[in-house]
Amino acid sequence: MTIFLNGEKFVFDDGKTIEELIREHRLAPETTLVELNGTALRRREWTSHPLHEGDRVEILRVAAGG
Repeated sequence: MTIFLNGEKFVFDDGKTIEELIREHRLAPETTLVELNGTALRRREWTSHPLHEGDRVEILRVAAGG
């Protein structure tokens, strides 16, 4: 299946969840925000959202600073 991750095309196995995607990229869930097809997802929703062909995923990492 092909999805768009932060604007780039990627090929993944069918049925992969947002949570698995975050884990594969070794991102800390506490500092990661996810948008799926224009909708922000809460962390607790990551396991219940399998990716589908053509999905657009934006991943942002939050950093504190001043």
